[in-house]
Amino acid sequence: MSDHMMTAKSVISALGSAAATAVVARSIINDLLPYEIRDYLSSTLHSIFNRRFSSEISIIVDEFDGLNTNQIFEAAELYLGARTKSASSPPTFKVRKSEADKQIHINLDRDEEMVDVYEGIKFRWILQCHKVKDSFDNPRDMNSSMRSEVRFFLLTFHKKFKNVALEKYLPYIINETELLKQETRALKLFTVDPDHRYQSPADVWTSIRLNHPATFDTLAMDSELKEMIMEDLERFVRRKEYYRRVGKAWKRGYLLYGPPGTGKSSLIAAMANYLNFDIYDLELSEMRCNSELRKVLVATANKSILVVEDIDCSVKFHDRDNNNDDDNEYPGHRQQEKVTLSGLLNFIDGLWSSCGDERIIIFTTNHKDKLDPALLRPGRMDLHIHMSYCTPCGFNLLAYNYLGIKHHELFNNIERLIEEAQVTPAEVAEQLMRQNEPDSALTGLVEFLELKKVANAKAKEKKLEVDSKIKHNVEATEESVDKQAK
Repeated sequence: MSDHMMTAKSVISALGSAAATAVVARSIINDLLPYEIRDYLSSTLHSIFNRRFSSEISIIVDEFDGLNTNQIFEAAELYLGARTKSASSPPTFKVRKSEADKQIHINLDRDEEMVDVYEGIKFRWILQCHKVKDSFDNPRDMNSSMRSEVRFFLLTFHKKFKNVALEKYLPYIINETELLKQETRALKLFTVDPDHRYQSPADVWTSIRLNHPATFDTLAMDSELKEMIMEDLERFVRRKEYYRRVGKAWKRGYLLYGPPGTGKSSLIAAMANYLNFDIYDLELSEMRCNSELRKVLVATANKSILVVEDIDCSVKFHDRDNNNDDDNEYPGHRQQEKVTLSGLLNFIDGLWSSCGDERIIIFTTNHKDKLDPALLRPGRMDLHIHMSYCTPCGFNLLAYNYLGIKHHELFNNIERLIEEAQVTPAEVAEQLMRQNEPDSALTGLVEFLELKKVANAKAKEKKLEVDSKIKHNVEATEESVDKQAK
């Protein structure tokens, strides 16, 4: 018993001596060593202890990689901001929204921690900042000269999941944020800059915000046609690997044809809103030669819709009309200085068509029969969509959109007249907008359709008369020629 007590006393005495020694040593160190050396020794010992005994490791994700933005930092910031919306106890976060943005953007605040779980593994994120003595100028960051700190994420996790973090988790975050960017970004309408000939390829297009309200729900089209178009678009965006496997450029061509006012432009806007794709509106008449056309087309971005409206009359393709020589230039020089059909087709399905992914090309025309057959063959315009006159189905949708009604006693009469009168959805919409009250608006539409029916009948009769006169004159001429020949 006494031996055990002696041992305990010895241990306590030794601990007391060690503690006293530590106090004296700490006092000496604090008195004799400068603060910088004390801080360095403390951080070094702390780092050695953590590396040797901790089961976790950390990754630093800086905001910039030299002058370039770190893609992983951008992705993590957007990903964690989206995660705060579903977190049960979100940390302090910041919110922002510009006029062009569709949604509010959420970001973690500094020194806030957020835990994310991926495949059952916990990953802890902390947004940290460190001060910079002098402002720095980064040409890729407009606000760099006003910053007094640089940000970085500290990602901590169990060290046995290092490979999972690097090979699966971080790539997963990058892929997820690409989808988030596509869903939340504001759509843009691009047009060719008037001074594009003197611009670099990156600056040949200028843009404004696309805020067109058209959707497939509001289009006055046959419901089966709308379903077919939406299914085709969905199939197209899902088939990246399929296009790669069969050796085709990941693009899709649509030809929209039909009378003016049948909704071709509205359909294009609905397609852009449905896919969240930007629109590039190309006016071919502004292009002087194939090299200019190629420069402009190559500058279009992925996930976009290239639109050439009224392709039948927007430009005269000179390689299809070599007999029409209006000047004395050499043929080779003249063709080089003008846009040719082959130059356009080379971008649609030639070698230049592979310079980009997930692109849609749309041509519109009022007269499909006037188009060169080379534009219509499969592989160039994959789907031909006839934009017809207004149908009873289209009228019902317009009546609901403009008047808020689904049934009315005049509907049957209007549907019958619409099939006979050949009116465009734009004409029907114009009549429905003239009155606020459904009764007055529908009565006015009936009167318009009756007049349109009579006008169409007279126009048809007049055409028959003209055709008959032409036929009579041709027959008379042929008879006269035969008599002279005899």
